[in-house]
Amino acid sequence: MKAKSSDWYRRGWSLDIKNQSWVEDTENQVDFIIRTLDLTGKERILDLACGFGRHSLAFARRGYSVTGVDITPAYIEDARKSASSESLKADFFCSDIRDVASENEFDVVLNLGDGAIGYLENEEENLKIFDVISRALKPGGKHFMDICNAEHAERFFPKTGWEIGEKALALSKFEWDPKTRRMLFGGWDIPYGVPAQKPEITQGDPTRLYSVTELKTILEQRGMRIVDTFSDYHGKKASAKELQLMVYSVK
Repeated sequence: MKAKSSDWYRRGWSLDIKNQSWVEDTENQVDFIIRTLDLTGKERILDLACGFGRHSLAFARRGYSVTGVDITPAYIEDARKSASSESLKADFFCSDIRDVASENEFDVVLNLGDGAIGYLENEEENLKIFDVISRALKPGGKHFMDICNAEHAERFFPKTGWEIGEKALALSKFEWDPKTRRMLFGGWDIPYGVPAQKPEITQGDPTRLYSVTELKTILEQRGMRIVDTFSDYHGKKASAKELQLMVYSVK
């Protein structure tokens, strides 16, 4: 695959993702986060790179006060419509998450479905996301991120994978650049009930991946510490054998 341009994260997003298989696990993911972080329902939550608000809305339905931020106008418009239609306590803002200026304001900050971590142009820009996280959290505040594991990429890429969803079959292709520590990800959906098209994955999203060791250093430099790590939303412990990496940390 060829890497997309360095500002790839600014465009190419659409509400078609609502039909993708990984959206189907949202309720379970929110339940897991509530249990793992021992949340009470009174916390103020900041959802960074919230997309169309699937997690934010799920938390709001459970009574949490939620603020979602995303760079894609269509996502924010859709999230606002959903919140309004259900009279939910959720605010959504269209912004680059690097521009979030909140300070000691939130009990919980989330970066889910990557949460744009590693998406930016260079290392300096990527680290700014961690600055936003630590600054936005109150002392004692909690952070939860769901990203891909660099240790897995180093050992097992390139590879392809399939996921069976309720509406489509999803093909994923992964490659690894050890010099930049960036993953190239390309995907192709094959909807059910219509003639299939041959997958053509020629470009990939370049995403800087991190290991647990790297994240430990990055977070400690910002006054935070890792509490636990997982590789799925059922509590399986993090491992280089698994691509998914979830990190729970506190300020």
